[in-house]
Amino acid sequence: MHKIKAIIVDDEESARDVLQNLLLLFCPNVEVVAKCENVLKAVDAINKEQPDLVFLDIEMPNYAGYEIVNFFEKINFEIIFVTAYDQYAVRAFEIAAIDYLLKPIDIDRLKQAIIRVLQRQNNEQQSQRLSLLSNTLESKQLKNIVVSDKGQQHIVPIVSIVAIEAQESYCIIHTNDKKLVASKNLKHFETLLESMPQFFRVHKSWLINKEFLENYSKSDLSIQLSNGLTTKLSKYKKAEFEAAIAS
Repeated sequence: MHKIKAIIVDDEESARDVLQNLLLLFCPNVEVVAKCENVLKAVDAINKEQPDLVFLDIEMPNYAGYEIVNFFEKINFEIIFVTAYDQYAVRAFEIAAIDYLLKPIDIDRLKQAIIRVLQRQNNEQQSQRLSLLSNTLESKQLKNIVVSDKGQQHIVPIVSIVAIEAQESYCIIHTNDKKLVASKNLKHFETLLESMPQFFRVHKSWLINKEFLENYSKSDLSIQLSNGLTTKLSKYKKAEFEAAIAS
């Protein structure tokens, strides 16, 4: 079994020890080679140990965990962020397609995160995704999302998304210049974008961006969007949708 060399970074000694003990008990293929109390010590340890994986607490003195991206030209190790529950931070991780664990750490989720690390190949876009996470957390604004299509990761500006269409267990992201297929269901994207009032779930199969609305037919409950796309409107959503476009 492939051994994963890991470093734990957390300003609380007890948190470092708890995570190490969980890894010893439940993830025997993970070897903790260093434990660090801040980002600067972690940078030294990463340069020395060349780990496969770094567990990073978000909130630490001097530098936040995600700022580690600023200390390396290339991120050639996987990162799993460990954070206390914060709905906004969780959404930022989802948007950047980056692994995270919530404190207190759930053992099954920890095991799943390690499995994902083992399955993942070296990802050239890791730094790009970390920068996106960092920008999202710092600005408190959601501007882009990461969409994986056929193994390629695309950073998609939210303002360019015209509609998201459900196709069984995956979705088609319609932007103003391309279509991407994502292996996530529509509920995932609805939750991701729920703080953005321009997005509206008009049908069980459609989430649209009202900014691209061209025409709406009350008689046949169809919506035309500016890139030539026609979507359906559920009769159960009709009153809510009409109120939303009138406001």
